[in-house]
Amino acid sequence: MRSKGLIHADTEVLVPFFDIDMMNVVWHGHYIKYLEIARCTLLDQLGHNYTQMQASGYAWPVIDLQLRYVRAAVFGQRLNVRASLVEWENRLKINYLITDAVTAERLTRATTIQVAVEISSREMQLASPKIFIDAVLRALP
Repeated sequence: MRSKGLIHADTEVLVPFFDIDMMNVVWHGHYIKYLEIARCTLLDQLGHNYTQMQASGYAWPVIDLQLRYVRAAVFGQRLNVRASLVEWENRLKINYLITDAVTAERLTRATTIQVAVEISSREMQLASPKIFIDAVLRALP
């Protein structure tokens, strides 16, 4: 069973014309952009976004990405993209759910995994930095 996470953020995306392919649906690669928009909203909510991550001396590259397409999104469709934090102590794992903003019909599920990398040494960390864990703990309900 997929974890819903303890902290989540919702973002609305209006599908622009330039995201549509010749089949008149959103090209599959653009969904990753929608995930990034929701992830940035979640990190802002945590009070530890990419700017703050970099200032703390860590980069957080995506090392794994999984997508499951259920139904294609189309031009002009309003989407709700929910990012849910499910792991943070050793890695950053976020589950996503993309739904139609009007009908709530599920369109796509996804998961990303990121790890902390010390910028100065370029070494991957085996545990999340304390500054990040503290930010998550402050945001927990």
